Amino acid sequence: QVQLVESGGGLVQAGGSLRLSCAASGPTGRIYAMAWFRQAPGKEREFVATITWSGGSPWYRDSVKGRFTISRDNAKNTMYLQMNSLKPEDTAVYYCAAGGRSGRINMARGDFGSWGQGTQVTVSS
Repeated sequence: QVQLVESGGGLVQAGGSLRLSCAASGPTGRIYAMAWFRQAPGKEREFVATITWSGGSPWYRDSVKGRFTISRDNAKNTMYLQMNSLKPEDTAVYYCAAGGRSGRINMARGDFGSWGQGTQVTVSS
């Protein structure tokens, strides 16, 4: 089983920035894609962004396009989410996920078999 550990969450004012990290370990050879999801209190977990294991084909939900950037460091087996111009509505627990299937944009929760423990992001107004 792939292990995923997120870090980098915290409290920031609206308009500020944070960078989340997700370190992967274990049998990573079968990972096709990784992604970030988030879950706000009382809401369903939702897709934020995805990228292939090789670092290609980034894809974002509309509400974060132009503000968030997903990236990978292959040498470190680490995925990042740079979040700029943060808004109070970005407040949530952010989860990284690994798995995915080739030939499609992996955006559904069911596309991923491994999940991290989550990291809290709070944006104050």
